[in-house]
Amino acid sequence: MKRTQAFLLLAAFFCALLSAVQLAAQSPAPVTLVKSSRLLDPRTGNVLSPAAVLIENGKIKEVGPPSQVQANAPAGIKIIDLGSATLLPGLIDSHTHLLLDVIVPPESESARRPNGLFVPGLLLAMTESPGKRVLMGARMAHEDLESGFTTARNLGHSGVDGDAALRDAINAGHVPGPRILASGRKLIALGSYIQGLDLAVAEPIMQQEFLPIDGPDRARQAVRQNIFYNVDVIKVTIDNDISPAEMTAIVEQAHRQGLKVAAHASDTGSIQTAIDGGADSIEHGNAVTDAQLKTMRDKGIFLDITPTFWSGFFAKITEPTIVLSPALKSDLAASSDRSRQKVASFTQRILNSGVKFAAGSDMCWFYPGKTRGQATATMFANLHDAGMPSLEIIRAVTVNAAEVLGWQDRVGAVEPGKFADLIAVSGDPIADITELERVRFVMKGGELVRNDLLPH
Repeated sequence: MKRTQAFLLLAAFFCALLSAVQLAAQSPAPVTLVKSSRLLDPRTGNVLSPAAVLIENGKIKEVGPPSQVQANAPAGIKIIDLGSATLLPGLIDSHTHLLLDVIVPPESESARRPNGLFVPGLLLAMTESPGKRVLMGARMAHEDLESGFTTARNLGHSGVDGDAALRDAINAGHVPGPRILASGRKLIALGSYIQGLDLAVAEPIMQQEFLPIDGPDRARQAVRQNIFYNVDVIKVTIDNDISPAEMTAIVEQAHRQGLKVAAHASDTGSIQTAIDGGADSIEHGNAVTDAQLKTMRDKGIFLDITPTFWSGFFAKITEPTIVLSPALKSDLAASSDRSRQKVASFTQRILNSGVKFAAGSDMCWFYPGKTRGQATATMFANLHDAGMPSLEIIRAVTVNAAEVLGWQDRVGAVEPGKFADLIAVSGDPIADITELERVRFVMKGGELVRNDLLPH
């Protein structure tokens, strides 16, 4: 008898739940009107003033003057008035590492091994449990979203499938974060990043982070292995150790599966391999030549600029926590001066070349005193200090970044049909690019993330 009553109660509960779901499905889609004094269109540089954005079911339905848009809106809609703020599309970080938070080791430790600045932190991350890394990534993703980054392309250092798992958790609404394109493990040649590991642990450790390749067939297999974990993009690191044939095989296999290929390439030879192999984007590209820029422009290959270490970044993340020797301080100051001139020339050549470019933070570092989102946003001032105009910077992290991701039909602009990913700042980001370090309003897919602006 008791079992029968329990069964009846359970059946009644599920019937009620089903009715509630059906009722919700039949209810009108939520409609929101966002108003502000100014709306910047990065594509054209035009400003609509005043402006209104009508949002229905998470997407932008109409953009225009408030009187016009409000007249077409249904009665009883939710209105968010941002007053004198400037409205922009949600920001896109086209090159990030959300599951990595490297703490710079002491100077003596860094000097003991190749790539001693980065490798100790990477090794520590690789020996963490996958669950712990994903949970840390969830915090980083939330902090990025809070700073206005509504979309991110995660390019490696996430374990086997940590970024894909984080992406799926965000998409399911389990944790807050930006829309993520996941790349899974980096494709590398043997000997990249980490050398000289103990033979007993080398292969299992490497398998957690990388897919080594040593020929075209294994290159194709590595792409398939990543596809098994449902990645969105393929990341390959080229350091003059990937052959043109291997690079071509990677690109052909990825394109066959409808995936783009992002190639880490910094020196001239690696950049040429990426170009010849047909990469969709070249990440970093520090030593790109004018001839290569022209070829990239003609072929439609994106240059994804990563201004991470510009403007004395290394000193900023080390001095608060590490005692630096006078010699290292002197070297850092001299390096910063040399870098300032070099990146200014690099930036100007990119602007003059006509090549398509985006900008990514390449953020994977612990920045004392800043959230991950605040650390990510330091790239805006770095680009501006190197001579990039504010409007070009904003384009690099909105419309241009959307195109390098292949998501120009979804994000990157405040236009009908796109996701309602919006941010707002108090001032004018064209006059002062650092306004993007102080985002006051964030909306993703029509859902309010934060609003620090006073109601009007």
